[in-house]
Amino acid sequence: MTGQNRLLAILLGVLAVAVLVVGGLSAGLLLTGEDSDSGSSGSPTGITTDSGNGGSGNGDSSSATGRLRLGGADPVTLDPHLATDASSAEYIVEIYSGLVTISPDLEIQLDLAESVDISEDGSVYTFRLRDDILFHTGRRVTAEDVVYSIKRAASRELQSTVALAYLGDILGAREYFFGIADDIEGLELVDDRTIRFTLDAPKPFFLAKLTYPTAFVVDQQQIESNPRNWTRNPNGTGPYELQEWRLGERIVLQANSRYHLGEPPLKEILYTLSGGSALTRFENDELDIAFISVNDIDRARDPGSDLNPLYTVWPQFTISYFAFNTEIAPFDDVNVRRALGLSIDRTKISEVTFSNMLAPATGILAPGLPGYTEGDKTFPFDPDAAREALAASKYTVEEGRLVDPDGNPVTIVITEVGGGAEARIDTQAFLEQWRTELGINVEIRQTDFATFLAEQDAKQLQMFNAGWIMDYPDPEDILDLKFHSASELNDMGYENAEVDQLLEDARVELDPDARLALYAQAEELIIQDAAWLPLYFSQSHVVVNEAVQGWFEPPMVIPRLRFITVDR
Repeated sequence: MTGQNRLLAILLGVLAVAVLVVGGLSAGLLLTGEDSDSGSSGSPTGITTDSGNGGSGNGDSSSATGRLRLGGADPVTLDPHLATDASSAEYIVEIYSGLVTISPDLEIQLDLAESVDISEDGSVYTFRLRDDILFHTGRRVTAEDVVYSIKRAASRELQSTVALAYLGDILGAREYFFGIADDIEGLELVDDRTIRFTLDAPKPFFLAKLTYPTAFVVDQQQIESNPRNWTRNPNGTGPYELQEWRLGERIVLQANSRYHLGEPPLKEILYTLSGGSALTRFENDELDIAFISVNDIDRARDPGSDLNPLYTVWPQFTISYFAFNTEIAPFDDVNVRRALGLSIDRTKISEVTFSNMLAPATGILAPGLPGYTEGDKTFPFDPDAAREALAASKYTVEEGRLVDPDGNPVTIVITEVGGGAEARIDTQAFLEQWRTELGINVEIRQTDFATFLAEQDAKQLQMFNAGWIMDYPDPEDILDLKFHSASELNDMGYENAEVDQLLEDARVELDPDARLALYAQAEELIIQDAAWLPLYFSQSHVVVNEAVQGWFEPPMVIPRLRFITVDR
């Protein structure tokens, strides 16, 4: 069996087919009732070579037509090597590209590469580039551009918070990141069109990780000529170019007529970054897509409503959760964490507060993901057990606050994204339940998204309300990245030697059933340790203008605009 076919068998067996983001791309505004991106379900398969529309653009003329009007938000960054949020990724996956990509059917497909050869032991990947790939400016992309981009993403100077999570399997990447080595041992420039990666061990999910923005190709010449402001007009290789970006007003993407997988049929995408209610703008024919909030869900579900024929629901591989910093009091005590989990009724809040628009999480892995197991593995709503857990901790409750064994009061503060006068509606309900069932007053701190991400990455938050969008449908993308004690994305200080060993064994296990069984064991241990309190699995509720053809909401952030048309 050839190296490539052998890898395909592994990929088909473990369903390690990536979809980008935001895994690293965390979701910060999942439950506010505001607009947010989401996804559809799909059936992952192996890598394929046909990911285009047929033919490639030549730059001489444009056959793209139509304008799609979307709501949006300013990205935190348009640097693919630094992005960690879904809002930024939505633009990044259209402007840039990498060696491989993800199809609407959630298949790994070749993108800038025309072929990949994998060694028999699964540890060496050799990519051959297409001969028709160009930057938006028209400059030809070479293997040197790919090598530069990988080294930049993993560089000590850039200090990307996600680089090692997605590129750390390359031999020598960690040493390079920490300044111990001057080069990445496992990254080889073979010739003008060939790049070779040698991994530190066989990793069946490596191709999946290459679909994440840290592996996207950037223009060295542009970055070095304008290091501070190059992202205001990035020179990528993706199907769309950034034509305009007015902060707080609008972003305009334009079809790349020279795109190597075929010129996109949609000429222009206008993202309006302000303007009030998206649904109102949709009904005023100002937007083509609008997300339905809890305030409008009954109308959308009503068969007699004018919205109902335009309304669809798409499940997401996204989880919302409370996270505890296990290195900071009082969450250094597992019984305190368990007590908080046992004293909240997530099911009631999902049904009443969110009108069943969200599904109560039954674990960390969402339905449809490889490794998902039936049954609710999370803490049930059990106030008596919650009080017993708190009594078993080293803390006591006095006048609404926890007190440590030395008599020092400990205040619990939850940090969440927001700028209103009050906490999120579900958070308010949880605060009341903790006050009623445990006698604990919990404080709320709100901050902007960029600050939240920075403090989360720096492990400065005591307790926080956040979300995780899978980057590719494989348990490794959440269990290993978020809960292994040595992971750069473990922002809770969580450490369990048994969990670490299970995750390490799963990384190199090539038997699909055995591998998923290891993750199932790790998930159960993590939930019992209560480093996270899983809250909800997300769904995307949208209305779509009848003129828009082919719209879909993927379960993760993937390139999609080149598959959309507008009939007007």
